[in-house]
Amino acid sequence: MPMTLLPLRTAASRCLLALWAFGTLGVAAAQQAPVAAGSQGERGVNEWLMRMQEASRERSYIGTFVVSASGGALSSARIWHAGHPTQQVEKVEVLTGAPRSTYRRNEEVLTFLPEDRVVRAERREAVGLFPNLLQSPGTSIPEFYTARRTGAERVAGFDADVVHLAPKDHLRFGYRVWSEKRSGLMIKLQTLDDQGRVLEQAAFSELQLDVPVPADRIARKMQPPAGWRVERAQAVKTDAASEGWALKAAVPGFKPMNCYRRPAAPGGTGGGSLQWIFSDGLAAVSLFIEPYDRERHQQEGLMASGATQTLTRRMEDWWLTAVGEVPAQTLRAFVQGIERRR
Repeated sequence: MPMTLLPLRTAASRCLLALWAFGTLGVAAAQQAPVAAGSQGERGVNEWLMRMQEASRERSYIGTFVVSASGGALSSARIWHAGHPTQQVEKVEVLTGAPRSTYRRNEEVLTFLPEDRVVRAERREAVGLFPNLLQSPGTSIPEFYTARRTGAERVAGFDADVVHLAPKDHLRFGYRVWSEKRSGLMIKLQTLDDQGRVLEQAAFSELQLDVPVPADRIARKMQPPAGWRVERAQAVKTDAASEGWALKAAVPGFKPMNCYRRPAAPGGTGGGSLQWIFSDGLAAVSLFIEPYDRERHQQEGLMASGATQTLTRRMEDWWLTAVGEVPAQTLRAFVQGIERRR
C-alpha cells in the first residue's frame, strides 16, 4: 500500500497499506529468534508471529479484505495471492474509490490506474508479505510486546485463535489478531489504543484458503497495455547521516530501516524530500524532510485518521512530516529528537 506522503493517502490506498503494512520495510523478525515449542496457551509473541508470517508466505488464497477506521472511513479490496516459499505473486483490486489494481511479483510492484491510463512501477525492497506484521529484521519484539491467547471466534467462516499483542509502554499501540487455527493465517486485525478502544480494523469478509491461484496468469497481466504511460519511481536509497540528519537519542525500540531521497514532482516546487523509515518490528514510523516552502507549508500540528497519526512541524529552513500507526507522543519524540548536523 505507497510512496507518496501518507497524510495524502485515500481510503482505497488505506486498504492497500493495511495489506502490506508499510511494505517498503523488511520481513520476519521472529524468524531470527529462537522460540520454544508449547501449546496454544503457551506460545510467546515470536512464536505466534512466526506462525502467521509462514502462513502468509506459503498459503494461497482469494478473498475480500475490508478496512474500517474509527472515524467511519471504509475501504475494501479483492485479493488473489499465490503462496510459495520463495516467490510471491499477488493481485489486489481496490473495490472502493477510483478504480485501481496493483500487481506484485516479489519486489516488483505495478499499480494500474485505468481512469488516467497510467501504470506506476516501483521496486519495494523486501516488500514483505500479507499480513507482514513483522517489519524489521533483528528486532527484539518481546522487549516491547507481550502475546496472550484470549479465546476463539469464527471469521469469514473460519475458526480462529484470538491473540492480544499488548505493548509494554505508551510508545506503541496494541493489536488484537485473529489467526486461523489450522494454518495460522491472520484473517482479522484490530489496532487498539491504550484504553483498549479499536482505532482501526482490517478483516476478510470472505476468504477461500488453499485454493489454486495461477501465479503465471497474474504475472502475465503485469504487462502495461498499449498506449498507457508508465511512471517509474525515482527514489534513491541513501542514509540519513550522508544527508546531514541524525537523532539526538533513539526512540526506545525503534530502529532505522531504510532511507530514500525523492526528487520533486514534475512541475512542482521545492528540492524533493527525504524519507527516513523506522520500525520496532510491528509498528513503523516515516519521517519526511523537505525544504520549507511558505506557500505549501502553512499548518503545523497533529492529525489523526484511524490508527494513523501525522505530525507536521517547521524546523528553521526545513519542513518535517512524521507519520505512523503509533501514539502521538511517539511522533513527538521523533520530531523533537531530529537535528541537522551540517
